[in-house]
Amino acid sequence: MNFRPGKRPAGGFIDMTPVVDTIFNLLIFFALSMNFLANPGITVDLPAAAAPQVAPGDGDIRVAVTPAGEIRLDGAPVTLEALGARLRELAGERRDPQVLIRADHRVPHGLVVAVMDAARSAGLTRLAIMTQRAER
Repeated sequence: MNFRPGKRPAGGFIDMTPVVDTIFNLLIFFALSMNFLANPGITVDLPAAAAPQVAPGDGDIRVAVTPAGEIRLDGAPVTLEALGARLRELAGERRDPQVLIRADHRVPHGLVVAVMDAARSAGLTRLAIMTQRAER
């Protein structure tokens, strides 16, 4: 064994560049993934049901109907007249999407049926009405 003191090899430091790059990549990943929450700003009081809840998927189309009758498609406001065309566009972009309707329990039944009709006319046949778990 060679135990000669005094001479250290050149470049005996740890390069922090890959560590900093990894931290920044993780920071960007988590910052972007936090933006994909399902309609966080829309307050909808869902009707209660005892049946099992529908699990939303990544390719699902979310339609929310507020108590004031406002319709939001994946978080963006849309009119009932334009809903069918927008749903048709989204159906072409996604593979076998399911339409999840989040309607407040105070919304008239006719408006929910109109949203369902717009989805059917756009060629979407997989429809689900979201509910919250009933308290027993």
